[in-house]
Amino acid sequence: MSKAEKTRQFIIEQTAELFNKKGYAGTSLSDITSATGLTKGSIYGNFENKDEVAKEVYLYNSKRLQNSFIGQLTSEMSTREKLFTIIDFYRKTWEINFSRGGCPHLNTAVEADDTMPFLKNEVSRNFEGWANQFSKILEKGKTQNEIVESIDSQKYAYQFITLIEGGILLSKTMNNKTHLFNALERIEKIIDNELIK
Repeated sequence: MSKAEKTRQFIIEQTAELFNKKGYAGTSLSDITSATGLTKGSIYGNFENKDEVAKEVYLYNSKRLQNSFIGQLTSEMSTREKLFTIIDFYRKTWEINFSRGGCPHLNTAVEADDTMPFLKNEVSRNFEGWANQFSKILEKGKTQNEIVESIDSQKYAYQFITLIEGGILLSKTMNNKTHLFNALERIEKIIDNELIK
């Protein structure tokens, strides 16, 4: 890693929680300089503008979240174990994730929806990638004779995401983990009652 790359990474890491909590509009250049201890010139010497910082921070937050649960999956696990491991990740880490500002996908999607297409496109791609991960697990489960062959894997993948993100939204907004936990329990019932052979 070059010195410039290290500085870029430092800026991204130091502002990751800041952007996730305050959002794009709420994060000022002075917030960024305070969080990093760098000057305005140093920030813009490493990034073209605030848009680029926000985009790279979102991608960093998204990858960090994804790696947290994907890293827990092993090839020895059954399809059910893989799915339940992902669900359990949200149950076990809700407190630390909420303290960091909540889900970066949800936060960025809501803020960028009508005003920042450069961020909305990134969130959309990440949701597609997340759905594809769920779908691949289900499709592999079909080949291993663990999942009902007739199910639409993509449809269920997006249902899982909808329930997780909806649960996070309600729980974070209402300061009550019950809504997220209810959503996760619903996914587990769907897995056992509709997907597992």
